Amino acid sequence: MKYKLLVLDVDGTLLNNNKEISPRTQAALLKVQQMGVHIVLASGRPTNGVMPIAEKLELNHYGGYILSYNGGQIINAQTGELLFEKRIDPEWIPYFEKKAKKNDFAIFTYHKDFILTDKPDNKYVIQEANLNKMQIIGVDNFAEAVDFAPCKCMLASDDEEALIGLENHWKKRLDGVLEAFRSEPYFLEVVPQFIDKGNTLGVLMTKLEIRPEEVIAMGDGVCDVTMLQLAGVGIAMGNAQDSVKACVDNTTLTNEEDGVAFAVEKAILAEIRPTEVPLDQLNMRAKHALMGNLGIQYTYASEDRVEATMPVDERTRQPFGILHGGATLALAETVAGLGSMILAKPDEIVVGMQVSGNHMSSAHEGDTVRAVGTIIHKGRSSHVWNVDVFTSTDKLVSSIRVVNSILKKK
Repeated sequence: MKYKLLVLDVDGTLLNNNKEISPRTQAALLKVQQMGVHIVLASGRPTNGVMPIAEKLELNHYGGYILSYNGGQIINAQTGELLFEKRIDPEWIPYFEKKAKKNDFAIFTYHKDFILTDKPDNKYVIQEANLNKMQIIGVDNFAEAVDFAPCKCMLASDDEEALIGLENHWKKRLDGVLEAFRSEPYFLEVVPQFIDKGNTLGVLMTKLEIRPEEVIAMGDGVCDVTMLQLAGVGIAMGNAQDSVKACVDNTTLTNEEDGVAFAVEKAILAEIRPTEVPLDQLNMRAKHALMGNLGIQYTYASEDRVEATMPVDERTRQPFGILHGGATLALAETVAGLGSMILAKPDEIVVGMQVSGNHMSSAHEGDTVRAVGTIIHKGRSSHVWNVDVFTSTDKLVSSIRVVNSILKKK
């Protein structure tokens, strides 16, 4: 694959305005991962707030990453390993609290699965807790309660002018030690020095030995600009600010119009060739799925032919030692499914519709059968595959017809 890493901002990019991943976007991102591209979710949210989204996209199965706190942490979504972290010295917290009280701002930070704040009734604190599904713990003395090193500290207020004033003051006062910026008109964030999405993405790329030209990044906000510029291809959402659009290579549709799916289909999926399908990765990732449970392994893939093998053993035989017909049908569906996925257009999904087979002879325990699938009809709404299953001595065991329905993503 030309690209190895797809980096996505979350709010305003991956998620629509209802904070949901659309079916079309989810299907496109699952297919991208099946083709060997790893996904990085880069967000200002805390790690706990990104984890459910990572699970929905199955990053834990496909080896994706979470870049949270605007770059404060990198988590391997598959293993849970903390790959990188930088935190704020808690000695700064009394100073932050003093400035917050002086301006009547709410102040809060994240710890484990809760938000710690001096104003638990503040609407923006509540909004943030609901967004990340975290509990709010109110305290009278914020500085004393923060007895840990936070990844970032947040101030919230409707007084945007006052926030801008403090932001400008802190850019000078904290220069060389911490970074201060407004992520929203009502939020002023403080993070460790040099922490932003671009710098932390650079750390991950170095760890993975991935070059910029192998990375696509997508985002909509000012906080995304550094990572958009670092990536070989930076794509702004249609709903991004003009200042963000001016910094990128391309602009896609808005987050309400499946902009992520549209860009991924065009930049990645449309460029996939059968010879580039990573069969070894597909086999590895199916280890705990039906394929893995039956021992099925892809061995060859082209535009009109797909092959796979399956052992005749305790998993796939009948009680008296010959290949089970149901396992043979599962093998055929597995072969035809990959074939149709290769042939489908980027904005299409494949759904199995019908399978029927004729069993001519038997395969015995200890043998390994080979399935050869060839397409005999490629229509706009359906694919018909013929899958022949042979023993290791090329004796025909079964001939199976598989019909797949081809649907447009919604």
